[in-house]
Amino acid sequence: MNLVERYKKPTPKFFKVLRNIGIALATAGGVVIAAPVSMPALIVTIATYMTVAGTVATAVSQAVVVDGNSKHKKDAISNDGP
Repeated sequence: MNLVERYKKPTPKFFKVLRNIGIALATAGGVVIAAPVSMPALIVTIATYMTVAGTVATAVSQAVVVDGNSKHKKDAISNDGP
């Protein structure tokens, strides 16, 4: 299975939730980093780590697919909304 095929397959529900949390972390970190006001170095550093962690969590969660032999395949496919 190549990377494109993997990303087209359904994702389990847990990893969809984890993906959404990752997107929120990356967005929040990006907003703080791009803020036009001066922020303390500690806050910018934490926002940078949030952005990296959110991006990694999103990418890894999206790459997880339902196994063809899984008993939860039906649930993951039926919950695969937009």
